[in-house]
Amino acid sequence: MDYNKTAKEILEHVGGSKNIASAAHCATRLRLVIADNSKTNKEVLENVEGVKGVFEASGQLQIILGTGTVNKVFDEFIKIAGITASTKEEAKQAATDKQSWFMRAIKLLGDIFVPIIPAIVASGFLMGIMNSLDFMNSNGFLHIDTHSSIYVFANLFSNIAYTFLQILIAFSAAKAFGANQYLGAVIGMIMIHPSLQNAYTVATEGVKQTQSVFGGLFHIDMVGYQGHVIPVIIAVWILSVLEKKLHKIVPEILDLFVTPLVSVFVTGYLTLSIVGPVFVWAENAVLGLIQWMLTLPLGLGSLLMGSLYAPTVVTGIHQMYTAIDIGQLAKYGVTYWLPLASAANVAQGAAALAVGVKSKDKKIKSLALPSSLSAFMGITEPAIFGVNLRFFKPFIAGCIGGGCGALYASLAHLGAKGTGVTGIFGILLCLNQPLQYLIEMIISVGVAFVISFVIYTDKKAETQTTGNIEATAIENTDIAADTAKAEDSMETENTTNPEVSENAVDSVSEEVLYSPVKGRVVPLSEVADETFAGELLGTTIAVEPEDGKVTAPCDGEITNIFETGHAVCLTTKTGGELLIHIGIDTVKMDGTGFVKKVADGDQVKAGDVLVEVDLDAVKEAGHPATTMMILANADDFSEVEKAEPGEVTSTDEVCRLVK
Repeated sequence: MDYNKTAKEILEHVGGSKNIASAAHCATRLRLVIADNSKTNKEVLENVEGVKGVFEASGQLQIILGTGTVNKVFDEFIKIAGITASTKEEAKQAATDKQSWFMRAIKLLGDIFVPIIPAIVASGFLMGIMNSLDFMNSNGFLHIDTHSSIYVFANLFSNIAYTFLQILIAFSAAKAFGANQYLGAVIGMIMIHPSLQNAYTVATEGVKQTQSVFGGLFHIDMVGYQGHVIPVIIAVWILSVLEKKLHKIVPEILDLFVTPLVSVFVTGYLTLSIVGPVFVWAENAVLGLIQWMLTLPLGLGSLLMGSLYAPTVVTGIHQMYTAIDIGQLAKYGVTYWLPLASAANVAQGAAALAVGVKSKDKKIKSLALPSSLSAFMGITEPAIFGVNLRFFKPFIAGCIGGGCGALYASLAHLGAKGTGVTGIFGILLCLNQPLQYLIEMIISVGVAFVISFVIYTDKKAETQTTGNIEATAIENTDIAADTAKAEDSMETENTTNPEVSENAVDSVSEEVLYSPVKGRVVPLSEVADETFAGELLGTTIAVEPEDGKVTAPCDGEITNIFETGHAVCLTTKTGGELLIHIGIDTVKMDGTGFVKKVADGDQVKAGDVLVEVDLDAVKEAGHPATTMMILANADDFSEVEKAEPGEVTSTDEVCRLVK
């Protein structure tokens, strides 16, 4: 492969060096921040030699080149463009700066809420279970001892995340704003202090106490902020501004005492006296507007939002919806937004299912069918990015199905008692109206499946040759990236190493690969990254790890371990070119939580520890810990057998290679 030629063509089709705000790369992708996106030509870029896919994410144009190729192309790229390489943090900041204030605000909400979703899901599920048990017990379907410790404790635990939600939000927001997280938690505690009247009692008991502020300038209600989201976030932002300013001006000898004291007191006073009351009013106005829209005559508002929900997932705006759910739960006791989201999600799954059923292409079937199952469980990215958007018509079918399901939900006044779970299991949050929820699902799935099945057709495949590379391309899609026999090998210097020499490689005709981590092999449809889920980089095995030890899947040579430690390239005895990628988007962690145990050129045996990773750090950073083992040159083998999903250890076979 001519890396210089590839770099020149990429530069030409992204608008030249003047159109590049920042350039960096990770283990598999060239990550560019483009000044003017209108000057880029994605369709032409996808046909450049070595390019396996092109997409935009997080404000970056990401060009998939594969391991061993991306670094060589990148070196040529910055040389030709006359620019300097950016650090990953600089690239991330450049991408953020380029985004509009609205998208930055959406991303911020995602950074705040994504880390606390597991806590919300846990409480939401338990609330659904307890609601169903209460319903069945009170109607004679079951006879449960409501005084047993299991029942009493479960009832106690079920709403705990919602009871202290403001503390969770404040702690997470402090991290997003760069403030001390424990001071952020204190602000959250202040806002739901037991001395303040619980906000949930105001509707029935009225305001019991007021307090004059600013020397009697005006009075405020001494009411807590249970169920409110925006006031907490604004309060923590104020805390972060004060704390950072004080760190700069307070002498170091006094900083430990003065900064926390002043930051918390000033923020607390401003929050209870001004910020809280103002933003409670603003938050209620927004919720009222959304509720008005969702209750438009004949369900037209819900029809519109159900149809547009999937496009907002594509743009990333959906990250703000947890805040809407929480606000509606606090104000109405249920959220009308979650059923709408469920309808949209299962509709995209049904559209992908129709593609899988109708398509004659085995590769499309193998991607569409598991992706649809994932969407039925509430995880839509594989179905949307891996299938529906590629062919576009199924995506539109999914949007129509989602709108129809949401329309029915509005007419039936369907509301959920919790949030965090959509799709099939969302029924546990709607056990007060289970029949209506099922009908909504049937409508969404039925409409989306039928429309998608009718309008989808396989594209005529044609063979194209680029240089010495032959690939099967499907017109108007990037499926070609999946099947291209790209010569982007990791180019190991085998002739200089007797253990992995050319003769040694030729002499081995069959090889077993073991799992690089202990955990559970999962279907690719459950992988939250379209590049890995679509096997754009090669034959992929994904494992959800249980511990932080990443081991060699076989004997071989380390050809490249990335500086950040999140990815390792290894050449096997049979000549297999492996990429072990730890987590998704973990390149953004800049090596935090990763300890490298090997170096480039090291000879390793199966089971040798390559990297030790702090899984808690990965999860706290908001990244999935899913670890991928990718065979980049599967076409060099006559047979590649992958293990079925299930529990594995580092001594369990997950792949077999036959020359």
